[in-house]
Amino acid sequence: MSAFSSRLPHRAWAAFPCDAFWGERNAVYAEAGYCFKTARGIKAFGNADCRYDEIRDVPLSARDRAKIADIVREEQRNGCRD
Repeated sequence: MSAFSSRLPHRAWAAFPCDAFWGERNAVYAEAGYCFKTARGIKAFGNADCRYDEIRDVPLSARDRAKIADIVREEQRNGCRD
């Protein structure tokens, strides 16, 4: 089960390094069928079962969108870069 499957208190997020944020955020997209373009994304998740070339086309539930928004907010707060 993902570390972000439930909403964590803000102080708990601080324990996650930027790579973990990146992995959690992109795992949501990978599970939904996103086709990664970067070498990092392809290496981490592959593109064997991808179906969506544009991230905006990836069908995400409201829960997944909220999860991604929370992760992005914490990435910004922690000075993480893509």
